[in-house]
This record gives sequence, structure tokens and C-alpha cells, in this order.
Amino acid sequence: MQRQDGPAGEPTGRLTTDELTVDQLAARAGVTVRTVRFYSTRGLLPPPTIGPRRVGRYGPEHLSRLALIEELQNQGMTLAAIERYLQRLPDDISAHDLAIHRAVVASWMPDTVDETTRAQLEGRVGRELTDDDLKRLEAMSVLAPTDDPDIFRVDPALVQLGVRLLDVPISQEAILAAREVMIEHTRSAARELSRLFKQEVWDPYQELEPDQDRLKRMKSLSAHMQPMVVQALLTAFQRSMKEELRQVFPSVNGPDPAAE
Repeated sequence: MQRQDGPAGEPTGRLTTDELTVDQLAARAGVTVRTVRFYSTRGLLPPPTIGPRRVGRYGPEHLSRLALIEELQNQGMTLAAIERYLQRLPDDISAHDLAIHRAVVASWMPDTVDETTRAQLEGRVGRELTDDDLKRLEAMSVLAPTDDPDIFRVDPALVQLGVRLLDVPISQEAILAAREVMIEHTRSAARELSRLFKQEVWDPYQELEPDQDRLKRMKSLSAHMQPMVVQALLTAFQRSMKEELRQVFPSVNGPDPAAE
């Protein structure tokens, strides 16, 4: 696919192949070139594609992997733990699936909001953002304006997803409607899971331990279970979504394996 360039020939967010130099990759990921090379020597990053004049080229999988490493570090994982985490991933994992892993990891963290300028935001996502793009991102709750028209409050966990949605041929109204559906059903699932947790775990411990010990144990157990619950919900949703799409668009998604 032909590359689409932004200002001064820099790749835009529509990265589809290995087209970044190590300097461009580091700038897009917000790390140093030295860090990229260090991760490569530790096996955390796959080797680049070797282009003309023996210049290494990097692509979306490298960007997504660097973003995942950053989230794992934010979670407090050591480099050795991050290595073990990444080793369990399939060798051919796509940038999309890496982004899903990053979203799951980010969901373990407390909600955070960054303040950033328009230029910094464009540097983070690797593309220019029009006024209409900013309005759509605001409608999706990816960012919010401040008193300074050049500074925005940004949800870092949603930035890349929101920017990718800018290129989807779907109306803003449809995106917002889909968001409402997701919020409604995830809240419903959270309520039911919380009810089960209280019924099966919290209540039985009430008679067994003092309040202080019980509260500490429940917080620890909840923190341990949260990533597993998120991963289970994500997996169930992915499978349900594939089944729904297979039924609605059978010619696009191929035959149902269960029917063969």
C-alpha cells in the first residue's frame, strides 16, 4: 500500500507497513533511540525490515509493542516480568491484537488524564488533526478542551483508538450510539459481576476475619481478579462479535466452522 506522508515527509497515523526509521519510531513512541535498541537486544522488539542501503525500517507492530511495554511499566512490572509477558504472546501477533493487550493492561490502572498541546497530541499520534478531528475526538470523550484553546485534557488510554476511529467510514452519530451501547452493557456486566463477588467472596469472609483484615484481603483479591475479569470479558466479546458478523456478513467472514 502506498504510504501517506504528513508534513516534511513524516508518516501519518495511517501506518500500514514498515516505513519508519529508528529515529522516527522513537519519536512516535516517545522514547529514545537508545531505548529502542536496548529493547531490541533484549528481544522485546522484533528485528526491523532491512530496506535500501541496509537501513532498518519499523512498522505498526513495533509501535504497538512499545506502547504495550510502556503500559506494563506503568503497571509496575519489572523488565524481566515484561519479557515473560511478551514471550507468551504469539510470534505473529498483529498490531491490532497488541493494541487490545495494551487496552486490557491500561484498564488495570487508575483513570488518568494528561494535559497536552495540539502539537504534542499530533506528535503522539503521528498525524495532523483538523478542527473537525478534534471535535470528533471530544465527542468520543478522548479529549476535552481547557481555558487555553491550544491545550487539551487527553485520556491516554483512548487516544490511539479514537484516532483510528477517525478513519472509519462511519458517522459520528453512529460512533456515539455504539459508545452508549458499550457503556450500558459493560455497566450491567460490572454490576452483575460485583454482585457475584459480594455474594460468593465478600459475605462468607464477614464472619471469619476482623473488619480490617477482611478489607485488606478483599482489596488484594479484587486487584488480582480485575485483569482476569477484563481479559475474560474481552475474549467473550471478541467471540460474540465474530459470530454476529459471521451471521450478518457470511460472504465476507467466511463459512461457519461449526457448520462444516
